[in-house]
Amino acid sequence: QVRLVESGGGLVQAGGSLRLSCAASRNIHSINNLAWYRQAPGKEREWVAGVGLRNSADYADSVKGRFAISRDNARVYLQMNSLKLEDTGVYYCTGKYGTVTIWGQGTQVTVSS
Repeated sequence: QVRLVESGGGLVQAGGSLRLSCAASRNIHSINNLAWYRQAPGKEREWVAGVGLRNSADYADSVKGRFAISRDNARVYLQMNSLKLEDTGVYYCTGKYGTVTIWGQGTQVTVSS
């Protein structure tokens, strides 16, 4: 069974930065479609960013230019800069192992004014 575990969330002031990390219980290269999602209170979960094998990245318009997704041999990262109040939410790491989609437990990000 493959697990994803997020870390790095916390409380930050608007304009600040956080770096989220997602570790896999198996070789991360065996997991495809690695991405970050987030869910704000009272809202549906939304896609934030995705990264390919060669660190090719794609972003939601709401975070483009502020967030950066990357991966190394062990983890997937989400560098979040110029954070806004509307970035508050639970951030989830996800990927596909074979035909199974895996989700981490989430890490809370709270942006204060």
